[in-house]
Formats: sequence, C-alpha cells, structure tokens
Amino acid sequence: MARITVTVSDERYAALKEAAARRRQTIGRLVDDALEFYGLKSTAEAATLVARARRAAAMSEDEALQLAVRETRAGRQR
Repeated sequence: MARITVTVSDERYAALKEAAARRRQTIGRLVDDALEFYGLKSTAEAATLVARARRAAAMSEDEALQLAVRETRAGRQR
C-alpha cells in the first residue's frame, strides 16, 4: 500500500481524528473509504466496470463508456 502526505487545516485534522476514533478506524482508512465513495477508480477498475456493463447490456464500447462516465459523475454529485 502506498503512503501519501496531505496538508489539511488543524480543524480538518481534528475532525478526521475524531471521526476515525468514533468509527474505530485509522484516518487512512477513513480517507480511502471517502475516495471510494466518491467513485475514484484506477484505470483498470474503470475498464473492468465498462467491460462488465458492456457485456450485460450488449452495448458498444462507446455506449458503455458514456454510461460509465454518466454514472460516475452522478455518484460524485450525491
């Protein structure tokens, strides 16, 4: 697993620590869950999603990609 450094305000850091403690998780796990919730995917994960959608719906590659983009954007707006 890779490590990153992120700079946040003291208030945001305190909120992250509190939320992680309440959930009995690390801050890293909390951030990772949030990124997943907002639809952040690797290229490989996105390609797998498009291929699965395409097989299930008998769509062309372009149609499947357009659907995946629409669904990802809709998920991020929630």
